[in-house]
Amino acid sequence: MTRSADARLGAYAALAAAGLVAALALRRSELAAVAAPFALLVALGLQAPVPRLRAWLDVDRERALEGDYVDAVVTVRTTAAVDRLEVGLALPEGVELAEGSNPVAIRLAEDEERELPLRLRCSRWSSVELGDVWLRARDRIGLVRFEGRLDRRRPLRIYPTPERLRRLVSPAHTQAATGSEVAPIRAEGLEFADTRPFVAGDRVRSINWRATARRGSLVVNERHPERNADVVVFLDSFAEARASGEGTLEEAVRTAATLASRFLERRDRVGLVAFGGILRWLEPGGGLVQQYRLVDALLETGVEFSYAWKDVNVIPARTLPPRAMVVAVTPLLDERAIAALVDLRGRGHDLVVLEISPEPYLEPSRDPTDRAALRLWRLQRAELRASFERLGVAVATLEDDTTVEEALEGVRAYRRHARLVRR
Repeated sequence: MTRSADARLGAYAALAAAGLVAALALRRSELAAVAAPFALLVALGLQAPVPRLRAWLDVDRERALEGDYVDAVVTVRTTAAVDRLEVGLALPEGVELAEGSNPVAIRLAEDEERELPLRLRCSRWSSVELGDVWLRARDRIGLVRFEGRLDRRRPLRIYPTPERLRRLVSPAHTQAATGSEVAPIRAEGLEFADTRPFVAGDRVRSINWRATARRGSLVVNERHPERNADVVVFLDSFAEARASGEGTLEEAVRTAATLASRFLERRDRVGLVAFGGILRWLEPGGGLVQQYRLVDALLETGVEFSYAWKDVNVIPARTLPPRAMVVAVTPLLDERAIAALVDLRGRGHDLVVLEISPEPYLEPSRDPTDRAALRLWRLQRAELRASFERLGVAVATLEDDTTVEEALEGVRAYRRHARLVRR
């Protein structure tokens, strides 16, 4: 701990020095007697021993969801008595104090250990470190203070709260592994597809006996198998619109985390491409471990400024397997991300675009020129969405009053009725 003098100690030292100088200059011993108490206080303050303090931090868990509460305990121990000790736990952005006192002033006796419980609320998704403990102690007469910082940091990952989805977007192509998606092909499965005449090699259990009795010849059932799909979540992190601490990136991460969790629950293989100033990727996989990997990678995503032009060639090939469905979550603000999505569609990937609208983060203006520019900007974005739709790509816009479920319903409606463009 570092020692620092209080303002009163400096004043006392100045008074003691002035009294002694005056006593010597005027040869008046009574002035030295007046300055003596101040000099004694200064001597006691300078000779105050540095307190030997130790502190620990215990957190009940390392992972939490937005809105969850985390219980933490700061433990302080001293070998010598401390009349006044101030203990403070630095709270990173995204963590708020819900219950308890922080900072708090306490008194510790010799060899005493004190536990200071705190209840913290996770207000925003983030990947933070909790455990920066600040200590401040004073001597008995309050003229000298001792300050120190103890690094007891522990990781705390706050995951976005996933939105409940009843249905997801069905991919155009499925893989060979078993899953929960009904494949368009006809093979062994549970979902009824059609009936056809019996041929040599058909299984007896597939015979439709009612249809056979009506037609007078053997008829068998054809079914759709249950397969899984390869899904790649494409997160655009080139640019964002932001206002009052919130921005399109926060909404994009929440949407991407929701989609990744729900596709994994459907037993699909899910990967991630965070396409921006810094490229992050995760090859498709399944299971609970993959879910943690995906969300941890999303928490590390940020907008990194870069002038470099990037295209899909910088993405590792194994991250975008053939016949994979790419779900892009983007504000459609950067030309590099838009060009990459057009390139992916041109390469034959099944593409879905979820647009995080930047319009709610725009500040209104009364200037006629600004209003005209805003209308022109809206027309340009409408033309951009139409250009994607002409390529056979469904574009759904997420605004303040639009949920992910509603956006996906618009995508499903488009994919049911639109004719995909073939090149």
